[in-house]
Amino acid sequence: MISANRMAQVDANAAALGVPQKQLMESSGNAVARAVREAADPGARVAVVAGRGNNGGDAFVAVRFLDDYEVSVHLLGRSETISTDIARRNWDALRQGEYEVEEVGDSRSFELPDCDVIVDAMLGTGVTGALREPEATAAERINDADATVVSVDVPSGVNADTGETEGTAVEADRVVTFHDLKPGLDSLDAAVTVADIGIPAAAERLVGPGDLLPVRRGAKPEDSRAYVVGGGPYTGAPALAAQSALRTGADLSFVAAPETVAPQIQSYAEDLIVQSYDGDRLAPEQVPNLVDTAESYDDVVVLGPGLGNADETLEAAKRFLAEFSGRAVVDADALPVVPDVDTDATLVCTPNRKELAKMGGPEVESADALRDHADEIEDFAADLGHVVVAKARDDIVTDGERTRVSTAGTSGMSVGGTGDTLAGAVAGLLGAHDPFQSACMATYANGRAAELLDEDRHDGLLASDLLDALPRALWGDDDE
Repeated sequence: MISANRMAQVDANAAALGVPQKQLMESSGNAVARAVREAADPGARVAVVAGRGNNGGDAFVAVRFLDDYEVSVHLLGRSETISTDIARRNWDALRQGEYEVEEVGDSRSFELPDCDVIVDAMLGTGVTGALREPEATAAERINDADATVVSVDVPSGVNADTGETEGTAVEADRVVTFHDLKPGLDSLDAAVTVADIGIPAAAERLVGPGDLLPVRRGAKPEDSRAYVVGGGPYTGAPALAAQSALRTGADLSFVAAPETVAPQIQSYAEDLIVQSYDGDRLAPEQVPNLVDTAESYDDVVVLGPGLGNADETLEAAKRFLAEFSGRAVVDADALPVVPDVDTDATLVCTPNRKELAKMGGPEVESADALRDHADEIEDFAADLGHVVVAKARDDIVTDGERTRVSTAGTSGMSVGGTGDTLAGAVAGLLGAHDPFQSACMATYANGRAAELLDEDRHDGLLASDLLDALPRALWGDDDE
């Protein structure tokens, strides 16, 4: 099964893979026409009640495959308000082809003609809530008619994810849905057909621009904060992670670092807020204050960049995770302690192939071979109980049940620091989205940022270059 939101993402990913919406709409319309043929013999009277979105567009296409039927098309609203270019083009094709079409300007006067089959193409899977006018009146007319009702993708007024309705909804006899079954259709008293419309399996397996729809459409929460616990032997890594979090949605980005390196980290960017603690490395005695700070402000923590692997630092990382109950991205030096910690925290772990092996995951012979071990990495994530982002040429993102592959990126990303920008990007997104979704979006955005820079940087890319490109990768035009 597939949710309505995920279906929208898969559609967009299919387009990015070279299967345009126009092609998918042709396949969808053909599938609707087949459902009509199954419901009635040639010569039967068919009334198409269409909305102004792509659901209506699917039905417009279907009409062109039903020339041996008596078909009338009833558009709810004015044709100039059709909301997508592709649906408008298919409406224009009907008008120019001299099909019987009408625009319904006033739902109160809308009456269906005598017919054998009604095609309900008013609203698709992306619309929820009670029907408004003119759809509400049209649904009542459809339900009162003595005809077989074929709904396109989902009966109008039915929530595709839950099967619930608020007020009037179309009572369908048949539903033709696309690509995969929607969860809400299981509860309907209707014959449901799942039509294969040619979406490649890679549109679901590979992370693509469609996976960015949640961040492009959604509002981020106020006061989203990232809290990077890093630094000691190294200073650049925590600074990169903290700046990356700002570029991907965090309103404030803090770095907790030893007093010996805090001024250096602060010098990288005036946008960072650096909080120092005593000593030259993270030690167990600093943990209670760090945990208290992170939980008091509901921060998304990035634990690991630049910490080093001194015994007391690893013990401190273990203690932090044991006491912390919020959201955290675990990277670099902190990763080896994760399998041995019982934690209530929600974790996204971002190991490279060598760090993955140290955590107890599969040993991968080369970065190019990581994708071949995707099933083993999924099993490892299931045992670990956390989201894992295994970094290589192709990144593997898995929560132990779902697994995606991100192929975005360039050869220039082998430079040091790109993993730190990835960790920060996950944190910036984790303030508003679930862990698996955040990890998918961050891996794609980090790689896409490198692609946007490739013409100028090639293999001379620096991790710091990604910071300016990340917002464009997340919110910008994918064709840039």
